[in-house]
Amino acid sequence: MSHILISATRKSSGKTTIALGIAAALAKTGLQVQTFKKGPDYIDPMWLSRATARPCRNLDYYTMSQQEIMNSFSYYSHRAEFSLIEGNKGLFDGLDLDGSNSNAALATLLDAPIVLVIDTGGMTRGIAPLILGYLDFDPALNIAGVILNKVGGARHEKKLRAIVEHYTDVPVLGVLHRDKIFEIPERHLGLTPTNESPEVLEKINTIASLIEEKIDLDAIKEIANKAVMLPIPAPVRIYKGKPDIRIGIARDSAFGFYYPGDLEALEESGATLVNIDMTKDTILPKIDGLFIGGGFPETQMVELKANSSMMDSVRKAIERGLPTYAECGGLMYLARSITWQGKTQKMAGVIAGDIVMHDKPQGRGYVRLRETGKAPWPLKGVGEIPAHEFHYSSLKNLEGNFDFAYEMLRGHGIDGKHDGLIYKNLLAGFSHLRDVEANSWAARFANFVRLSKKTQIQKSPERGTA
Repeated sequence: MSHILISATRKSSGKTTIALGIAAALAKTGLQVQTFKKGPDYIDPMWLSRATARPCRNLDYYTMSQQEIMNSFSYYSHRAEFSLIEGNKGLFDGLDLDGSNSNAALATLLDAPIVLVIDTGGMTRGIAPLILGYLDFDPALNIAGVILNKVGGARHEKKLRAIVEHYTDVPVLGVLHRDKIFEIPERHLGLTPTNESPEVLEKINTIASLIEEKIDLDAIKEIANKAVMLPIPAPVRIYKGKPDIRIGIARDSAFGFYYPGDLEALEESGATLVNIDMTKDTILPKIDGLFIGGGFPETQMVELKANSSMMDSVRKAIERGLPTYAECGGLMYLARSITWQGKTQKMAGVIAGDIVMHDKPQGRGYVRLRETGKAPWPLKGVGEIPAHEFHYSSLKNLEGNFDFAYEMLRGHGIDGKHDGLIYKNLLAGFSHLRDVEANSWAARFANFVRLSKKTQIQKSPERGTA
């Protein structure tokens, strides 16, 4: 169970591309590589998952307890030969002044050696006090090596290597020069997700080949092998029953933001998951419930609008009572229209309101929700729910009187005060939930779907009860 944590001195240092390349390069050798991502994130894990052909797992202090983080990490790490954790932002960055939820804290919790990525643009001798400062700030950390990124050329590399060697004892594990080949296209939420890019594997293989040349992978494996092995926990979940409900999952170029653990929790709650392409499939298949996750429906709004038969199918099913959960992108799809870059396209029209895309985030970061008790599948005694949001969209011109599932104690949600709009058996909001010990939403949704099926609330032939 060898493992390392890839971190950086600051955000946008190239850490994600390097972590992706190392994971892919090691996987190419036949090594079973398990990746993890610190914090709430969908896009980076999508790339890491494609690089290793294994689902990337999120480790997040805000939504998970320390014990839950340790259990999840150990459980999935013991099913691989090498584990790589990609940090978020800088090594010491976090919500709290004491750094209790920082990347450094995660490395300490998991006894993970740290490989520090440094953006060296415009830097020579100044790299020495930077590294020494990181070493001195928390001497208990094991910063086992550095990777110098965005180096200007051979001469710049020679200077940097000499300075690091002279002033520090930290080994240089690799040097990457400035090269556009390492760039992955970005947009407002970060990297372009893998479900939109047909050239993903080619890109990953190209990056992996360059990483093989420029980074000492043997040294990285040697560092990881010295990590302390954590005890094997009990299985995360065990479902003993047979699947008795079918839940549709919108998975295509517009919708792809799902945590693997959430989908697994639905399956472990007795659901068979049915993937649906909202851009190409003409009608809903035979399902008992529907989950439309996040994504970038604005970039695919022409294709979504062109598939009017699917929109009609979704609208009719929800009107007839199909239990439906929609997060962010799903909310956008169910609205009346989406306006982006001066263009407007009609959407499903289930929600009598319009989505407008803005140049700046309308909601960003961690949120804290309090249940109103009006949700179709209430959480019953959970209290406050930790979640997250990241959207440049807002819901405008909302018509009618709607109930909401949540009060916003922190964050923006739909109107700054509420989130989780309720319409019949639909719950739609901007907040992203995670199925964790503090909020087992998947089982509650599955149980509601099961109850709805048994009591025959919806009888649409198109829905086709399984």
